Amino acid sequence: MNSQEKSRRLRELIQAEETLVMPDAFDPVSARIIERLGFQAVQCSGFSMAVAAVLPAEVDLGMQANLNMSRAIARTVRVPVMADGEDGFGGPEVIGNKIRTYVEAGLAGINLEDQVLGQPGPKRVVPREVMVEKLMTARKAAGQSNNADLVINGRTDALAVASDRQAGLKEAAERANAYLAAGADLAFVTAVATMEEVRLLVREIQGSVSVAAGMPYNFRTMSVKALKDAGVARVSLPAVAILSTVCAMTDVWQSIRDTEDFTEILGKNQVCGMEDIAALLKRA
Repeated sequence: MNSQEKSRRLRELIQAEETLVMPDAFDPVSARIIERLGFQAVQCSGFSMAVAAVLPAEVDLGMQANLNMSRAIARTVRVPVMADGEDGFGGPEVIGNKIRTYVEAGLAGINLEDQVLGQPGPKRVVPREVMVEKLMTARKAAGQSNNADLVINGRTDALAVASDRQAGLKEAAERANAYLAAGADLAFVTAVATMEEVRLLVREIQGSVSVAAGMPYNFRTMSVKALKDAGVARVSLPAVAILSTVCAMTDVWQSIRDTEDFTEILGKNQVCGMEDIAALLKRA
């Protein structure tokens, strides 16, 4: 499939009755594993890319490194890939050019968020009208590009920055609806911590809802199955891959350091054979 066909496929998956579970990759090998395990789409994770590069924040990664890795991931798998476009790496005046760059890189979709990045002070979001303008410009740019079907995921951090949860949920739902009206194909609300909050958002948002799971703040309060049952259109897993990779590698190297042997890690099946690597390198 070309990128436009992949965008159409991604839109079909989001709009389907079955919830789309979209694990997040931080490099080509993590994306290939996701594909080989049967997941139907891959989400790029700017957070995980930054961690893998030993950078303290996504903004430190920068657009070019983000774009290069996103392009490499998209070339590695046959399934649709959604880029993590952060805040669009600028205001409404530059967003069109950024969208065209990601389209040319072969991405089927892109996340665009309303969080203010790279500035000192407490976490905050841009005015609602600024984000609406960004999304309208992004939609127009996609329509003028080689992939008019590019899937745009409008993300709001309104709940994450709120001092009051109820007010934050109300603001997040209102922003989500405004983003959908501005041209986003789905609305992604971050920092959702309970199933009660999930159900409220699904009820109040007039379109496809995306929720991040497997996060430190909701590991114990929600499951993928519960999110499916609640009617969430898309479940992303932004941190699971990088967190499990760091933990697994730490365990393996610590065991070798302490025992000077491989018995322990072999007993835990923590080492793949060459046949596993060969299967991974072979395209699905």
